[in-house]
Amino acid sequence: MKNLNWLQKGVYLINIVLALALVFGLLIPYIPIELSPKLSIFSLAVPPLVLLNLAFMLYWLFSLKRQWLLSFLVLLAGYSSVLSLYKFGGTPRVITSSAIKVMTYNVRLFNKYNWIPEENVETRIAEMVREEDPDILCLQEFHKDEEGLFSGYPHRYVEYKTGRMGQVIYSRYPIVGKGSLDFPNSGNNAIYADLEIGRDTVRVYNVHLQSFKINPEAEEISQENSNRIANRMGKAFARQKEQADIFEQHRDSSAYPVIICGDLNNTQFSAVYKQIRGEAADTFEEEGQGTGKTYYFRYYPLRIDFIFAGSDIEVVSHKNRYDFYSDHYPVISQLKIH
Repeated sequence: MKNLNWLQKGVYLINIVLALALVFGLLIPYIPIELSPKLSIFSLAVPPLVLLNLAFMLYWLFSLKRQWLLSFLVLLAGYSSVLSLYKFGGTPRVITSSAIKVMTYNVRLFNKYNWIPEENVETRIAEMVREEDPDILCLQEFHKDEEGLFSGYPHRYVEYKTGRMGQVIYSRYPIVGKGSLDFPNSGNNAIYADLEIGRDTVRVYNVHLQSFKINPEAEEISQENSNRIANRMGKAFARQKEQADIFEQHRDSSAYPVIICGDLNNTQFSAVYKQIRGEAADTFEEEGQGTGKTYYFRYYPLRIDFIFAGSDIEVVSHKNRYDFYSDHYPVISQLKIH
């Protein structure tokens, strides 16, 4: 630091603190949640920490100071996580008729309680689904009253966990097996359907993990209630870990290739994401563009809804839509079974 003036030394000290914070954030997925569920909250800070370290690196580069190496080395060490934050679009791939189209969407009960000031949201969602025309459709927070919206699908499996709300899998392919992985003491669950696709059988999971039950735009984030919010989030992380354990055990026992769809209520920087994904491919990381955000929050690109493609399944395309009919956005991917 001898070649720095007093102002630059202050900037570099801040740089060191934020670089160490990013290192810690990138290590969160490898720290057992049981040790301290609240620590998992730190994974949510990874995106801004990445951007801040990138800004520091550029600052030192333009200043012709070797201090740029600090943030560069940290970003390089966590390059896979850094790259998952933003994807630059490549050359569009040619879609073949042999690809199957999969769509996942948390429909938030089709705006049953008028969270969005829009009329006929359920009809708009149905029209969007018809426009996309997926072969497999996984919906979370599905409401029983709207079963007739998707009558064009010859096969379906729906499981209502709490009253008239649950998860559903619609399919153009015959369902030869199905079941529910009910999570204890929770309104959330995961369901699966074994689909006969040509000569292959593929297991499709529709997963909905524990919610934080926090509205980031309406919740008052103040010093007075910060501990209460942190406690609530810590409990949600612990519950998600229990649910991920149940899911992982079931997924690993599958005799078929798997496609995992759903709302994890957690980001790609979390231990829960790492556990649910396993060895599967994240379709956004393979073929996505931009931030791939899937949750409506104007100040932060949250990606909490995913499609994962297991072994022997090739990711052909990935697409995010930003129709505002729910607090989530739909995710669409085309996959090819080998």
